Amino acid sequence: MHVVYPGSFDPFTNGHLDVVRRASRLFDKVTVAVLHNPNKLSSFMFSVGERMQIIRASVADMDNVEVDAFDGLLADYMRARGARIIVKGLRAVSDYEYELQMAHLNRQLNPEVETLFILAATRWSFISSSMIKEIARHGGDVSRFVPEPTLKALNAHFGRSGEG
Repeated sequence: MHVVYPGSFDPFTNGHLDVVRRASRLFDKVTVAVLHNPNKLSSFMFSVGERMQIIRASVADMDNVEVDAFDGLLADYMRARGARIIVKGLRAVSDYEYELQMAHLNRQLNPEVETLFILAATRWSFISSSMIKEIARHGGDVSRFVPEPTLKALNAHFGRSGEG
């Protein structure tokens, strides 16, 4: 069965990687679908291409995972890809409230689509992309929160060398 894990992934964290890894053990094929929203280009740290490159490098050991980009409605992307299951990671109750609304909307827009939630592993449940960006922006060490390809991209973005 083919599932889609959509998101902006700006940047891709160990929490994201954990969801991908767990989904890849449950399903035959996982597509990590990177959101391309031209209306929000200024709010993204990395371009769609950069995010896709980071994710591909991070999931290189998983043969059944592919990385793609999409814009527009996720329900339409699912239809075009012939996929019927959306996978989303949940960290907290606040995530659930938002994702529940999105799941209902996607089901209304494409009745063939189901949304499955994977609970974040406890050790990653407090990590968000926006927090990682903020810590990295101020020179903090994010090496334990992101995969190596993300760390390298963050260091390059902020003109730093080294691991942390």
